[in-house]
Amino acid sequence: MITADFTDVETGAVHVPIEEHGSARQLTGIGRRAMMTAALAFSSFQLVVAAYSPLSSTATRSLHVAFLLLLTYLLYPGNRRTRQDAIPWYDVALALAAFALGFYHWFFEAALIQRAGQPSVADLVVGTVVVILVFEAARRVLGAALPIISAVFLAYGLFGEYLPGALAHRPFGYDQVVAQLFLTTEGIYGIPTLVSATYIFLFILFGSFLEHSGMMRLFNTVALGTVGHAKGGPAKVAVISSGLMGMISGSGVANVLTVGSFTIPLMKRFGYSAVFAGAVEATASMGGQIMPPVMGAVAFIMAETLNIPYLEICKAAIVPALLYYTTAFWMVHLEAGRAGLSGIPREQCPNAWRALREQWYLVLPLAGLVFMLFDGFTPMFAGMTGLALTALLILGASVSASIGPQAFRAFFWIALGLGASTVTWWGATPVIAVIGVLVALNFFVKGGMATLEVMRSSLIDGARQALPVGLACAIVGVVIGVLTLTGAATSFAGFILQVGNTSLFLSLLLTMVVCLVLGTGIPTIPNYIITASIAAPALLQLGVPLIVSHMFVFYFGIMADLTPPVALAALAASSIAKASDQKIGWKATQIAIAGYVVPFMAVYDPALMLLGSWQDSIYVIVKALVAIGLWGAAIVGYLWAPIRLVERVGAVVAACLLVAAVPATDAIGFAMAAALGLYHAATSRAQRAIVS
Repeated sequence: MITADFTDVETGAVHVPIEEHGSARQLTGIGRRAMMTAALAFSSFQLVVAAYSPLSSTATRSLHVAFLLLLTYLLYPGNRRTRQDAIPWYDVALALAAFALGFYHWFFEAALIQRAGQPSVADLVVGTVVVILVFEAARRVLGAALPIISAVFLAYGLFGEYLPGALAHRPFGYDQVVAQLFLTTEGIYGIPTLVSATYIFLFILFGSFLEHSGMMRLFNTVALGTVGHAKGGPAKVAVISSGLMGMISGSGVANVLTVGSFTIPLMKRFGYSAVFAGAVEATASMGGQIMPPVMGAVAFIMAETLNIPYLEICKAAIVPALLYYTTAFWMVHLEAGRAGLSGIPREQCPNAWRALREQWYLVLPLAGLVFMLFDGFTPMFAGMTGLALTALLILGASVSASIGPQAFRAFFWIALGLGASTVTWWGATPVIAVIGVLVALNFFVKGGMATLEVMRSSLIDGARQALPVGLACAIVGVVIGVLTLTGAATSFAGFILQVGNTSLFLSLLLTMVVCLVLGTGIPTIPNYIITASIAAPALLQLGVPLIVSHMFVFYFGIMADLTPPVALAALAASSIAKASDQKIGWKATQIAIAGYVVPFMAVYDPALMLLGSWQDSIYVIVKALVAIGLWGAAIVGYLWAPIRLVERVGAVVAACLLVAAVPATDAIGFAMAAALGLYHAATSRAQRAIVS
């Protein structure tokens, strides 16, 4: 859960607190202490699992869900009419019951294996209760849409035999359905929950530590220092800062609520409209989920589902992600030219290099993480090492600051060596011991208690931020379990194949619509899992490479948060920009045009995702850049000068011709682009000559 309570830098007005997920209690007293204890225990459990793997996979998943339910029932009320500063007794009872039932798979692990396929009455009772608790917890945190969709699938599994024609499936007993959802790894303890309990939690915690250590301030400073003075500088700062922050947070709406509190008022102050400012931030923030090296949670689920290295996901995502941000950067540049907006005076911009010299150590964990991911280490191992290095640097900086700069430099090399040791032969124990020593030292040095508070807040916020992701992974297991049990995915895939025999484009369009419609009510993770389970196998049979089909679904799951009528990212931005969320959403869809078109280009030419020769990749990247330039000019109505309607229409036609991987259309598209560029350059010079 990410919350925000911002003060507008223009007016001094305080915005109403916005929450990305649910409506959390504002606890005080013993309730707050209980919640914080549960969150600390949750983070500690996940760190022990990551460092030592003491439990079996099924027990780890079950206890992960148990902690999710415990923290949810302590933190989120069943309705908003109850007290928000205390936990009622019945929610305490639900929290404790849910947590206790999470130990069922651990305590009875051997017995469950021995009677696999023949669940006992106790298995069915506990399974039923856990499924109900997961549904209710998801409703409290994620809203009603995803539980309703999951309930429809559950009802289909129980009663689908009575449906007419091809919709019907063979009969399944209640025990079979419950066993599928609770006792196997095809239900709520499936691959999404496994990924949540391993990779995802670590990277959420990693992002929480970096954010609390001041990484967001450093990103903003670097962005201001590099592009703040350029034409339309404030909006370019928003694009770069949100992209950098997205690399470590992986949550689009969280980026809007954090980075946007700084960038949106800044853009408004320098002349951008409230709608455009909110749209830029929403667009740039959503791109964080597709920006390597630390992408959104979906990337880790995709790697596990496809059984390929995470590096392959990053490789496929890097070019489309850069094109996405190139589009946003190009659009704000053109808008600044059209509106005559200048940048921030250079003397008011901070020195980016000085900020990096003073806080260079904050970049080390991210740099180490990137190196390890691209050197072949597993995401879980890389995340654990990056997290350990972050803790060493934060704690060590506090200790060394009270001794002097020489001590800090010495500590840096020691910390770097210990961080590297986790990838050789020492393992986690020595590093944890050093962290423990540094924690003890911080009790006695000046500023040490504040540092320890940062560490504690990072652990607590990391656990809280994991709730929506973890619960989405758990409840979407109901959908996966029913699809696996009944084979319903095959029927829908057959329909897509039937459409695809007529036109691959229509199949892609149908898949896109399903993603956007589902995205109006559910988060990116379940949207991807549901649609990929149904559509990706069908697209594979139509000749689309598997990773491209999964990335296609992934991208449109993200774009759903920008697309009205719901547009969650636009809704978050509207609270800061003080403008209509619908207007922000429609403007964001224009700015993020690459997010809608690049996936189609990748399907028709997979070289865009670096599948093929480097010559093919360079060609399709150049083609995409030209198309992006044309779309931007057509949408904004400006290039070097305002462009006429006929030029805008021609630019759209040329851009569309460049999408298809057909030599003839490419040649026509490039020729039209060159002609339009030369014509506009000549007319703009003539206009300037007349004015002068």
